[in-house]
Amino acid sequence: MNEAALFTAAKSGDAAALATLVNDNMGLVKSLAVRFRDRGTETEDLIQIGTIGLIKAIRGFDEGFGTRFSTYAVPLICGEIKKYLRDDGMIKVSRELKRRSAVLCREKQRIVTETGREPHISELAKVSGMSVEEATRALDATAAVGSLYDGGEGELSPEETLWEDNVAAFSESFALKQAIKRLPEEEKQIILLRYYRGMSQACTARCLGLTQVKISRKEKKIMEKLKKEIL
Repeated sequence: MNEAALFTAAKSGDAAALATLVNDNMGLVKSLAVRFRDRGTETEDLIQIGTIGLIKAIRGFDEGFGTRFSTYAVPLICGEIKKYLRDDGMIKVSRELKRRSAVLCREKQRIVTETGREPHISELAKVSGMSVEEATRALDATAAVGSLYDGGEGELSPEETLWEDNVAAFSESFALKQAIKRLPEEEKQIILLRYYRGMSQACTARCLGLTQVKISRKEKKIMEKLKKEIL
C-alpha cells in the first residue's frame, strides 16, 4: 500500500494503516518533542503528547493541500505539546513523594493480602510512619501524573504498544486522563479512590466523609461528564 492509500485507509478507520503512518513519522515527533524537554516535562511524556498531534495530522491531511505531510504535521504536533504545557502542565513529583507512594502501596498490598480488606488512608499513614496529610499528598501526586505506560520490566514501551495496532486505545486513554485532570477536586478524589486505588463506594464514602448513596450519585454524574468530554 503506497502512502496515499495509507492516508485514505487511516482516515477511513483502518487501525493498521494509522499505526503504519504513526510508525513512519515517529522520528518527526521525537525531533520536535526534544525542543520542549527543558519545560519541566519528561521527553517521553512529550513524545506521547506529540503523537496525539501526529494522529490528528494523519486524519486531517489532504494531498490537495499541495504540501508535504511533514510540513502540515509540524504545527499540529507542536501545537498539541504547547497546549499541554500551557493548559495542563504536569505536576512535578519529587523523588521523596515517589518513595513515600511506593512505601504506601507496598503496605496497602500487604494489608489487603493479609486481611482481605481495604485499609483506610489513616491506617496506611500510621504503618508507614507518615502523617495522613503526607500520605494523601504522596498518593495523590503520583496518581495524578502516573505515566500512560509504566515502562517496567516486561512492559511494552509506548512505541511498541503503538505498533501493536493500539493507537486508538492510546489516544482514548490519554484523552480520558486529561478529562479527569479537569474535574473539580472532589470529583478527582472520587475517581482516584474508586478507580486508581480500587476502593469500594462505602470505603470511598468514609474517606471523603460522605454517604455511600452520595458517592454513587456523584460517580454516575462524573461518568456522564467524562463520556461527553472524550466522545
